[in-house]
Amino acid sequence: MTATTMQTTKRRKPLVTPWRLWIALLVVMIAVGLWGAVQVLLYGLQVTGLSDQVPWGLWITQDLTSIGLGAGAFTFSAIVYLFRLKRFEPMARVAVFVGFLGYTSAMLALAMDIGRPDRFYHPLIYWNMHSVLWEITWCVILYSTVLLMELLPIIFDSSFFDNKPAWRKFGHYLHKAAPVFAVIGLGLSMLHQSSLGATYGVLSGRAIWFKPSLPVMFIISAIAGGISMTLLLTLMVGKLANCRKITRALQFEISRIIGYIVLGYIYIKLWDWAATSYYSQAHADALARLQATTPYTQTFWWLEIIFGGLVPALILLYRPLRHNDRYVMIALGLIVMGVLVNRWNVTLSGLVAPPQWSPGMIGNLVVATYLPTLTEFAVSIGIAGYALLGFTLGVKYLPLYPKHCETDS
Repeated sequence: MTATTMQTTKRRKPLVTPWRLWIALLVVMIAVGLWGAVQVLLYGLQVTGLSDQVPWGLWITQDLTSIGLGAGAFTFSAIVYLFRLKRFEPMARVAVFVGFLGYTSAMLALAMDIGRPDRFYHPLIYWNMHSVLWEITWCVILYSTVLLMELLPIIFDSSFFDNKPAWRKFGHYLHKAAPVFAVIGLGLSMLHQSSLGATYGVLSGRAIWFKPSLPVMFIISAIAGGISMTLLLTLMVGKLANCRKITRALQFEISRIIGYIVLGYIYIKLWDWAATSYYSQAHADALARLQATTPYTQTFWWLEIIFGGLVPALILLYRPLRHNDRYVMIALGLIVMGVLVNRWNVTLSGLVAPPQWSPGMIGNLVVATYLPTLTEFAVSIGIAGYALLGFTLGVKYLPLYPKHCETDS
């Protein structure tokens, strides 16, 4: 009797486990976000810190970051299905899934930011072909559809469809069209990733951003950030499961590629900085106003250039450091942070600082200020909770990685 009782006690699972605590935390984050969304829907954008002087804030920063970090989807799809580099195939599925979560997160942020989410369809009906934002809207909608088409075969390949051969067959046909989706997705994603930079680059009233180089830097940083985010999540999943999801050889190759992309981005960015500040008096005046009203200088040099670029590039290109998982994960995290800071600087710092002709300036006093409200933070927390919950459940229930994996010794 005693032995039976002991066996029953051993088999009984604890009510509180790390998995359940993690899921509970993410559910709470989503609940907080829903509360913030309800406030916006009931009372409009007056519950935010946005104004006519500062029309874009925390949500647009989150939107640009989510889209940028989701760029691994079109990158790996192009590598695998267009360039036929099959050794990168173990990363293709998870890259598509991360991209889908990134783009849907961005659309959730936009739904709150536009103030009237019930009018989301207006750009589809009322065309304004002179607007960069109109073109971005179309590209995001179309590319999100492409991501869904690429994601459906993964869903139909899960255990939920073991007894549904018709769905499996449909998913197989969709997978056969992967090269077509890769071509379409590459064009759409390249177009709108660069157009996000062009949105700021055509602002003639903002001399610091009024330049043709911003679209190029946006797309290169998105490629680096998207690949880094996908590889970082893959390594984290492997560590938690004590089972490598990709081979060490593939990990080293991807890490080295990221390092070279980051170096190229830093090279272009430093020349852009010199051309628009050191060699240009008009841009120098705009930069001075930016530095006087925001911590742009410190965040640019320390967070974007040094810790977000040079340090991770050194880690990923120096062989002894690249072969250490801990240093690689730190480097990838720093690159992701650098993309976030870049989007923050361009959106918040760049738009809070007034133009020279702004009536909001009285001497050195800036009348227009911006501080995210509790509602804005709540919505952002909810969107982050959605993305994390989606990835957590996807890793558990979807065949995102190859079944065979190496034991992490």
